[in-house]
Amino acid sequence: MKDRLPDDLRALFNAAWRGGEAARAWHQELKAGDWLVLLLGSIAVACSCALLWRGGVADRAIVQRDGKTVVELSLDSARKVPVDGALGVTVIEVQPGRARVLSDPGPRQYCVQQGWLTRAGAVAICAPSHITLQLNGGNGGKAGYDSLNY
Repeated sequence: MKDRLPDDLRALFNAAWRGGEAARAWHQELKAGDWLVLLLGSIAVACSCALLWRGGVADRAIVQRDGKTVVELSLDSARKVPVDGALGVTVIEVQPGRARVLSDPGPRQYCVQQGWLTRAGAVAICAPSHITLQLNGGNGGKAGYDSLNY
């Protein structure tokens, strides 16, 4: 095999770019079983993405301070809820099917910049204020993350 592939990496890339012998050599070595494994692996990855990475529809927003639930809001009607945090008042806005942190006294505003949360399991964390906004759906109240630290 050494006689077919160049020793220099630059020469290998140049040969691949021009479609030389080195570029054609790798797929000529693949057998039917190799192609089958590649095909099945691609199908498994596509199915895993479709089945495992969906958050579902959110039906309620849970606002917590220091890990304790302050208020649980239904996502059926529009409202704004002020929540006392460590730095001051954080305002949570709820619209039908979505929620967001409207304002926060924190210095960097990361939770405000996160915008509207729409999928179950989505979380906005206002770390300096110790406020967490999480959307839950029909998954039995299970969180979409293993732990929450700040």
